[in-house]
Amino acid sequence: MPHKVILKHGQELEEEQEELAEHQPLEQEDLNFERWKRRPIPQRTLHQKIDDLKKYLWNAETNEFMGRSGKSWSLILLFYAALYMFLAAMFGGCLFCLMWSISPYHPTYNDRVMPPGMTMAPHLEGHEITFNASDRKSWKKYARSMDEYLRPYNDGAQDRKNIRCSQDTYFMQDDLEESAERKACQFKRSWLGDCSGLRDPHYGYSQGRPCILLRMNRILGYLPGQGKPINVTCGVKKGPPEALGEIQFFPKSIFDMKYYPYYGKLRHVNYSSPVVAVRFAGLQYDTHIQVQCKLNGKGIINDSPTDRYLGSVTFSFDVGA
Repeated sequence: MPHKVILKHGQELEEEQEELAEHQPLEQEDLNFERWKRRPIPQRTLHQKIDDLKKYLWNAETNEFMGRSGKSWSLILLFYAALYMFLAAMFGGCLFCLMWSISPYHPTYNDRVMPPGMTMAPHLEGHEITFNASDRKSWKKYARSMDEYLRPYNDGAQDRKNIRCSQDTYFMQDDLEESAERKACQFKRSWLGDCSGLRDPHYGYSQGRPCILLRMNRILGYLPGQGKPINVTCGVKKGPPEALGEIQFFPKSIFDMKYYPYYGKLRHVNYSSPVVAVRFAGLQYDTHIQVQCKLNGKGIINDSPTDRYLGSVTFSFDVGA
């Protein structure tokens, strides 16, 4: 068997040599590679380009617009019209199912409610309150910010929109229909005493005894304190403790339970969040101090290392004469 294979391969080699011998040698013209190079395309004039564009837009010979006949364009437009109508219908159906499955009045799933945070006014340049008591321009912006903040709490507006509540418990209104409007308790501006802006339109800033306003964030359906009022305390965080002086709270240092729960802006249309006004009546001049006010009560977190607004607010005073 090996001997036969060698013979077979030898025969094939002889046949290939015979075929090569029959080929004629290459001519000199075949070796001229210049003739195979790509010839440059002649430059077209502007007039030729415009004519080609016109022909592309409308070819009168074939009755084609932009390279397509009327039938081709009709089929393309029909296809994309059907495609986008289907996509719009699918999107509308998904949106309808989503809106049908959720309620506009309360969250469908509410497994965990975070404890409330706290905000303050005035809040203009961060949380730094710097002014001179004798310089009206330095504290006028703070007084104006307080006015805007307290405008919804004017006594006339509260008498028209809300009811007077005397209970010391939660104002539960769950027995009403889901879409029914909930009543809200009054919180009048005049209750804030020396920090209401009614007795002193400068809120104590002209005397070096500034007021601030604290408000707890709204959480739908949340019952703060678990049956007991949430109280507010303020103290020095950085700086000499004696520089803070006397602290006064208006109307009280607590958030009454009668203002809770909150039922959302669709049902609690005229709801007014309660406010605690704090007056620093004995601030030491020319001393930079950092003050922290905290919420205190059951279920309240006021020492979170990651969220400085959770249950507390920190600000600084730098008051000059």
